[in-house]
Amino acid sequence: MSRVPGWLGRLGAGLTEMSERLNERRAEVEKESAEPERAEQPATGEPAPPVRRPAPPAGPRPDPAEAVPWGVRVAAEAGWRLLVLAGTLWVLMRVISAVQLVVFAFVIALLVTALLQPTVARLTRRGVPRGPATALTAISGFVVIGLMGWFVTWQVMENIDTLSNQIQNGIDDLRNWLLKSPFHVTDKQINQIAKNLREAIGANTDQITSAGLEGVQVIVEAFTGLLLVFFSTLFLLYDGVRIWQWFLKLVPSAARPGVAGAGPRAWRTLTAYVRGTVLVALIDAIFIGIGIYFLDVPMAVPLAVFIFLFSFIPLVGAVASGALAVIVALVTQGVFTALMTLVVVLAVQQIEGHVLQPFILGRAVRVHPLAVVLTVAAGGMVAGIGGAVVAVPLVAVTNTVVGYLRVYSEEMAAKQSVPPAEPETPPASTEEPAPAVTQPEA
Repeated sequence: MSRVPGWLGRLGAGLTEMSERLNERRAEVEKESAEPERAEQPATGEPAPPVRRPAPPAGPRPDPAEAVPWGVRVAAEAGWRLLVLAGTLWVLMRVISAVQLVVFAFVIALLVTALLQPTVARLTRRGVPRGPATALTAISGFVVIGLMGWFVTWQVMENIDTLSNQIQNGIDDLRNWLLKSPFHVTDKQINQIAKNLREAIGANTDQITSAGLEGVQVIVEAFTGLLLVFFSTLFLLYDGVRIWQWFLKLVPSAARPGVAGAGPRAWRTLTAYVRGTVLVALIDAIFIGIGIYFLDVPMAVPLAVFIFLFSFIPLVGAVASGALAVIVALVTQGVFTALMTLVVVLAVQQIEGHVLQPFILGRAVRVHPLAVVLTVAAGGMVAGIGGAVVAVPLVAVTNTVVGYLRVYSEEMAAKQSVPPAEPETPPASTEEPAPAVTQPEA
């Protein structure tokens, strides 16, 4: 315990000596810095202005791109590319909307060609020249479509009087049923609804008239579109291979092999979709038509034709055609017949969705139901009924093309990553070559 105060004293003396040395060193530095300032003072004895010492040089500034965080740079790169794609898509949609009739006519011609092309190929294999085979197939196909339209119009015109009387009787029966139903609907409320309908029709007479006048323009455009579809189908059936080869010349040479391989696969997908859709629509029309015929619903055959045509619009067409059959059954035959018609329509559509489409269409055009719903909705919003018709085959073809191009790019990348094998050189032979054998002269 007696040694502790001595140790503390020596420590304090050392610290005091160190502080004195630091003070002396500080005084020397201040004296050295003051001597140049006195030398620079003017002879007049005026105090010299304070001398500004230059700031120490800063280090090199980083590259601005490196100063931005990596995540922000990735988002910016993706953002401007998305803006370019959105601008390109907007310009493309504007161009398509300007020539909408031509685009729809060509797309419908592609669908009709996909349906009729196997027939042309079958006739050419049997020795029929391609020109007559194309003309015969195209004319026969359009004649069948025209006969279907004429048959529907003829049936409607023949039964319009009977149908109007049945509709009026059905409305009266529906009114009586509502009055006796547990919904507590009164005669005054029904009369008020009828009055509101008459007033709405009277208030919109000008709009209805203008719509009728615009119908003439629609008929002219429809006739023009039919002519474009007919001639486009003829040329696609007759000269489709040369048209495809000409299109390939417009593709850059680096992407030409991939596009050349994706084209036939896209065409097979489109052909499978069109033929499968026609077959499914035909089965729907036959079975629903037989069902409503035995239920004694009027105009069963025209309704079956409507169901066949509406089946080309995925989801929406089946609902609309089924609802039309149920409404006709309701206003002509009553509630019970309408319920039975609804049962028939739902049963056939369930069989179609869960059995026919997976079996007939197969994996070639398999698209997720959510994609179908969104695609049909988007196509209908952009281009109406025509957009809804072509939306699903467009998505199916795009799915096939994108899948093939992805596999093709992976295969090309794998081939480029593998170094080419060096040719094997045969080992040097130590044996002397055999002497040449000479043929004896004759």
